[in-house]
Amino acid sequence: MAGCRRFADSGVSTHVAISRAVTVTTVPLLVKEQQSIFPFLRSDFAKGGLLEGMEVYGFSPSTIVSYAGDTLQFTFVNPEDDPHTFVIDAPEARLAVAIQPQHVANATLVTRTPGIFIFRCTYPNHSRSMWGQLVVLNAEER
Repeated sequence: MAGCRRFADSGVSTHVAISRAVTVTTVPLLVKEQQSIFPFLRSDFAKGGLLEGMEVYGFSPSTIVSYAGDTLQFTFVNPEDDPHTFVIDAPEARLAVAIQPQHVANATLVTRTPGIFIFRCTYPNHSRSMWGQLVVLNAEER
């Protein structure tokens, strides 16, 4: 297993921290530009419609898994015309990245504490759907 070393004499695994490249892309799920493709969206985006005043975006992937001690080298890709953010609050580390329209941004995060941590876009009209989770596993319990 990558990042895991087994000692033959003890049968104990100890995690060797690794650096991983992670690409996260912003994804339009239901946006106004899709009305010509999906005619039902016209009424959804109209006044009084289900999506009035908002659009639905997501992150892909929406779940990222790491072991405590690993370093994540993030590349954020935003192919759209709307700006986004990627914000995660984790013990000992806070990551806040602005991802401008049609740009790429980079950031690094060391995953120090096991747990499940929510990441999100902080734009008010995006935050309801544009979120995911970072799952940090305890390497010593493998």
